[in-house]
Amino acid sequence: MKTSTTRFSDRVDDYIKFRPHYPSQIIEGLKRKIGFSKEDIVADIGSGTGISSEIFIDNGNKVFAVEPNTEMRQAAEITFSEKPNFISVNGTAENSNLESNSIDLIFCGQAFHWFNKQVSKLEFSRILRANGNIVLAWNVRNEENEFQKEYEQILISNIAEHKDVTHKNISDQTIADFFEPKVALFDSIINLQEFDLEGLKGRLKSSSYCPKEGTEHDRLFKEIESLFKKFEHNGIVKFEYQTKIYYC
Repeated sequence: MKTSTTRFSDRVDDYIKFRPHYPSQIIEGLKRKIGFSKEDIVADIGSGTGISSEIFIDNGNKVFAVEPNTEMRQAAEITFSEKPNFISVNGTAENSNLESNSIDLIFCGQAFHWFNKQVSKLEFSRILRANGNIVLAWNVRNEENEFQKEYEQILISNIAEHKDVTHKNISDQTIADFFEPKVALFDSIINLQEFDLEGLKGRLKSSSYCPKEGTEHDRLFKEIESLFKKFEHNGIVKFEYQTKIYYC
């Protein structure tokens, strides 16, 4: 049985190719709102293949990328092998293997919903410096347009596990409780991906809940093909996201 730390092991290639990256505007927002600078040391907790580390590495920050999944961690190590400010760490949100009082900013991209909230809060408090900050971020699909509304309905209709592992199960109150006694603040940025049919399939395959083979898999992807034909324009469909950012 797959756990939260192993469920992406067989999806690394699709994850790298088809998952959305994080907009660089996040950096500018953090500079304005919390005084973030390139001298700050970042811990990217649940860093996966390094998608969430990228904007901080490009900004010149020293980044400790903490990831328990071997396959995803190794993929990030290859991607950033020539970046001396990238440090790969085998650890979890609950046991990061980082030194106490060593981190200025903890960033969790598309990861917080997998954590044990009580234990990780203690661990974050341990590794953060006195004036350190926490940032939680998700690329959330826009389900207001018809294409993405129907895409979501296909997932709900075909994948029983989908509703159980989504970040949508994390409420604003859960985040507020995690940040307490500090106050949770919110920002958002529009993000976009464009896919041909194979890209759209790859985006779905990168999700931990996507079935790998069998009747359920075949039915699901036939519906995805029909959806693409209905909404494509010049062989392309657009995934619109709201990058939601919570910080304190």
